Amino acid sequence: MVLTEVSAILAVAASIAIAGGLIGTGMAQQGIGAAGMGIIAEKPEKFGQVLIFFVIPETLWIIGFVLGLILLLGIL
Repeated sequence: MVLTEVSAILAVAASIAIAGGLIGTGMAQQGIGAAGMGIIAEKPEKFGQVLIFFVIPETLWIIGFVLGLILLLGIL
């Protein structure tokens, strides 16, 4: 497979999309995790609710990964 300029640019774009999703997830979970541990320490019965809030930012890396795959596979 010959690496052309277009495929190289798409590879860089895909890596930026995936990295952006991962960085965004980390930044979101940083605050949610700290606050969640404080809530669980005071009210252990809130564990399920805190867990849901902690999992919601995971969708950011999934979206970044899917966008990266779309770019690499040339679907759009």
